Amino acid sequence: SQVIVHDVNELTEKLFPIVEAMQKHFSAGSGTYYSDSIFFLSVAMHRIMPKEITQIIQVDLDLKYKTNIRDLFDEFDNFPEGAVIGIAREMQPVYRHTFWQYRRENPKTKVGEPPPDGLPGFNSGVLLLNLEAMRQSKLYNQLLEPTMVQKLTEKYHFKGHLGDQDFFTMVGMEHPELFHVLDCTWNRQLCTWWRDHGYSDVFDQYFQCEGEVKIYHGNCNTPIPED
Repeated sequence: SQVIVHDVNELTEKLFPIVEAMQKHFSAGSGTYYSDSIFFLSVAMHRIMPKEITQIIQVDLDLKYKTNIRDLFDEFDNFPEGAVIGIAREMQPVYRHTFWQYRRENPKTKVGEPPPDGLPGFNSGVLLLNLEAMRQSKLYNQLLEPTMVQKLTEKYHFKGHLGDQDFFTMVGMEHPELFHVLDCTWNRQLCTWWRDHGYSDVFDQYFQCEGEVKIYHGNCNTPIPED
């Protein structure tokens, strides 16, 4: 098997012009830091990787695998027509919080509501990037344009700090057809921060996950259960 190591600075250099406009909406700092571009790698991966690479799985470091990661590649076969990215739902009411103003103005919206019927947003800890589909999707590439990013952030009154995850979440509110939703067992997030920060009444509707966990995600430094 072949291992290719990529230079972070080189990648950042390619990324920056593509994602610069996004950074002011979805970065933690105020202002656009050049180094922040790397948090948007997944968004523009199809423009950076060589053409012969058609599919990539991108994962966070705070994961524990309970199954062979190879099985996750089979999920690419389940992408519906037009979908470009496979991603699991966010398992905390973080986007219920972020979209508060939009939700107040649109009381019947599914935006920020819990599953199965709501749109809780996405968690980018486990990502299936169909690079070939991303390259070919006219819609997806239009959404990367600064004017489109601006238009959507204004429509949803969106200000985030979670990088690619915020971008995918916002785009998913507008164009859910671009995403294949992975089962929660492929990205079983463990962070419970929002339970203690004003959302205890609805927390479990977001946090529950039926089925045998395939990947644990110890986000916000949450310990992962021992076997």
